[in-house]
Amino acid sequence: MSTPASFDRGHTDDLMSFLAASPSPYHAVANAAARLEKAGFRQVEETAEWDATPGGKYVLRGGAIIAWYVPDGAGPATPYRIVGAHTDSPNLRVKPVPDTGAHGWRQIAVELYGGTLLNTWLDRDLGLSGRLTLRDGSTRLVNADRPLLRVPQLAVHLDRSVNADGLKLDKQRHMTPVWGLGDPREGDLVGFVAEEAGVPAGDVAGWDLMAHSVEPPAYLGRDRELVAGPRMDNLLSVHAGTAALTAAAEAGTESGRVCIPVLAAFDHEENGSQSDTGADGPLLGNVLERSVFARGGSYEDRARAFAGTVCLSSDTGHAVHPNYAERHEPGHHPMPNGGPILKVNVNQRYATDGTGRALFTAACERAGVPWQAFVSNNSMPCGTTIGPITAARHGITTVDVGVAILSMHSARELCGAEDPYLLANAVRAFLAG
Repeated sequence: MSTPASFDRGHTDDLMSFLAASPSPYHAVANAAARLEKAGFRQVEETAEWDATPGGKYVLRGGAIIAWYVPDGAGPATPYRIVGAHTDSPNLRVKPVPDTGAHGWRQIAVELYGGTLLNTWLDRDLGLSGRLTLRDGSTRLVNADRPLLRVPQLAVHLDRSVNADGLKLDKQRHMTPVWGLGDPREGDLVGFVAEEAGVPAGDVAGWDLMAHSVEPPAYLGRDRELVAGPRMDNLLSVHAGTAALTAAAEAGTESGRVCIPVLAAFDHEENGSQSDTGADGPLLGNVLERSVFARGGSYEDRARAFAGTVCLSSDTGHAVHPNYAERHEPGHHPMPNGGPILKVNVNQRYATDGTGRALFTAACERAGVPWQAFVSNNSMPCGTTIGPITAARHGITTVDVGVAILSMHSARELCGAEDPYLLANAVRAFLAG
């Protein structure tokens, strides 16, 4: 099956803007919410009573967002069609006592978040972003998107064996960024970010801050057929899911089948999903159940709705690496611009089974989108996603899919320029039911 003739680079341009504007999970959900608001969705508070009105709604909690569209004609037992993703990416996160340093250098104490590919953060211009929590309980986003930090690598003259023996980094000693000269006690990172956010430093009671690369996303290659950028794992899927959900809301029930499309973008996937905003927490289940009950449903209706529900767990996967092809399964070599990948692992590191494969391939056929199969080399441990967690926690059919990339968990990843568009179209067809 060939790539749709209507491929529009505008979708990828928009993804690149979304990546640049979303240096933290908190910015990602704020940007997704803004797009949903523009499409007519409205935020509902978890502490408020929900009503049965149709239309688009969403819940924000920290770095997670759950959004859904109730079409006219949906009943209490109407099943859901969910696209699941995550908003977090491996990076460097600021410690509770941030100001440190030695030998005349001011530095920022950081903790490694997720499966960080350490060397990709060396000698890279870094900004600071995240959220501040104020004494009154409110939060403020902060994004100092300019070169502030740098993790300097040791010069080859002082490590003559680095090219022969490989780079060896101590996570505690070697990954502390510098951000100036002088007495570390006078660094005052909290005062700096408070000023950036436009609030008094004395009002800041807590923070969730992280470093990010300030180099913007860019097309790469002679024919601009590739895209390089940060946080594709997994904001690429968050962006695709947001676009597909707004499209599903605009289409309403024209597909002829009534289902409730849902976007579930969780935080903390990169460290196990066990949090109140992670896929292993109660957030998604609570939202879906409350939606059933708000429409006058019973526990029986809830059970029927969940039994008919399908989740598309969308996350990035591995494209075949031209320099390390032996690390891949010989019969499964996904390529950039070959369409989304269907991820399979019989040990349930991915949740896909034959039924899920049929559902996803049918969506791809309706969208005119090519697809590829991915399975890991038997000698290599397989990664995992929110897919198995979602299936086990909620008892719903789940399919693992994504886009094939290189340099996963790097500060800067690489994908095909057409694949974000192809994934979004496949997800849109899936959400239509």
